[in-house]
Amino acid sequence: YLDYDAIERMRGITVFSKQAQLHIENTDITLLDTPGHIDFAPEMERTLQVLDYAVLVISASDGIQGHTKTLWRLLKQYNIPTFIFVNKMDQPGNDENIVMEKLQSLSDGCIAFTDYCDGTISQNKSVFENIAILSGSETILEQYMETNQISESLIRDMIYSRTLFPCYFGCALKMQGVDELLTGIAQYTKDLYCDAASNRKFGARVFKITRDEKGNRLVHIKVMQGQLAVRDIIGTEKVTGIRIYNGESYSFVNSAEAGSVCTITGLADVHTGDGIGDYSDNPMTYMEPVLTYTLLFDEEVAPRLMYGKLKELEDEFPELHLSWIEETETIQIMLMGQVQIEILTQVIKERFGVVPSFDTGQIAYKETIAKSVIGVGHFEPLRHYAEAHILIEPAEPGAGVDVSFSCSEDVLSKNWQRLIETHLLEKIHAGVKIGAPLTDVHFTIVNGRAHNKHTEGGDFRQATYRAVRQGLMEAGTIILEPEYDFILTIPSNMIGQALTDLETMHASVESPEQSEEKAIIRGHGPVATLRDYQIHVRSY
Repeated sequence: YLDYDAIERMRGITVFSKQAQLHIENTDITLLDTPGHIDFAPEMERTLQVLDYAVLVISASDGIQGHTKTLWRLLKQYNIPTFIFVNKMDQPGNDENIVMEKLQSLSDGCIAFTDYCDGTISQNKSVFENIAILSGSETILEQYMETNQISESLIRDMIYSRTLFPCYFGCALKMQGVDELLTGIAQYTKDLYCDAASNRKFGARVFKITRDEKGNRLVHIKVMQGQLAVRDIIGTEKVTGIRIYNGESYSFVNSAEAGSVCTITGLADVHTGDGIGDYSDNPMTYMEPVLTYTLLFDEEVAPRLMYGKLKELEDEFPELHLSWIEETETIQIMLMGQVQIEILTQVIKERFGVVPSFDTGQIAYKETIAKSVIGVGHFEPLRHYAEAHILIEPAEPGAGVDVSFSCSEDVLSKNWQRLIETHLLEKIHAGVKIGAPLTDVHFTIVNGRAHNKHTEGGDFRQATYRAVRQGLMEAGTIILEPEYDFILTIPSNMIGQALTDLETMHASVESPEQSEEKAIIRGHGPVATLRDYQIHVRSY
């Protein structure tokens, strides 16, 4: 129902997140189905950040995999209450008790909720007992001992606070355990969008950009507060339509309230991750690829012309970080892995009628500033004038790039300062050592000058770029190398070979955890040496 894209049907996997509408008992639910494959983790993570609750689907046959732990860590990071559905329980050898032991490695709060038939736990004393013990509250334990019951409101509170993670078992293909899961979701979730959220000014988060079959730009949003109506103005643009998608089909509505997930048309200047209206909380983040590839085309395809067309794709997939390399006249793109390369090849072929190829990929290094410095940029050709003084300081690792103001409006008016801010954030600035993207820096606008007659907007773009460049040249930059954290699980008799390999690849490892049959090695090391190691591991 949701994997209707031709690429998804051909491959049998989810590539693009999709929306469906459900009504269970007295609860309206919007389901956002996300990709499970690691290559499409950024697509999943963008969706994750607009969820009220999550359902984590785990294969009983595969158990807790490395990617499962990554998802679990992200769910914790974004503080999302989570239900767990263990699928494929119909297959031989899949035992609920064994799976529960593995789930407990994620959290002690994982408790089986499906030893019952009607979707309620009113008759299941062992579930109540486990919840009472998990709560750690003497009052709740006494309540359970006296009544053999625990109130539904307490269970809701424990789920919402991520103390309790209800686990359901079944087989989706045969619809086993699905009704119990849906009943549990309706019974144990809270209504998070009360009148207070609805009465505030409109605010929403953009989590996805797509295009429909006619090429219309679709902005997918979660309304966080207030109400949005057709013809409302956002920034300087008018909302021309509001759609509610349900699988491949959609219906038009006149308005959307707090809690709604909808798709709007008419907005060209908003992008994935933006807060729109009166919403700027928690800027959106997502996993970033660590490998950069050069796109190659046949001789008759002009790369510069193709770059303009491909920018449309970056609107939909911001993690691609599309860039034009002037010196070589080539297009570079950041990708997660081989499956994403294959999917992107198909998308470009279908969208633009050309078939790209890719080189073997390069490591995506970054640069940051070595020490604080004030960069000065001056731009004064005939009838033009602008000057910008920018303090550039090192920021915390992972902080990215941000801007603040420390310049009197008597010296430089606010509109020119805002323009400098725009130019600081509108592009990825290059470091001065290897030309890698600049990150983990804080810009402060400390001074500047404009001319009443001769200054135009574009003058400050030149002055700003020159100020950054001059500051970086004076202070120098540090090259940042990406590393993988890894967990390597191998047969015990292979531990010697693995440790020798990892030492050769300059990886740092903890003491191995060993049992009779297998060993687990945890560590971290450079992407440059570890990027293809999993292929070697499989071979031995």
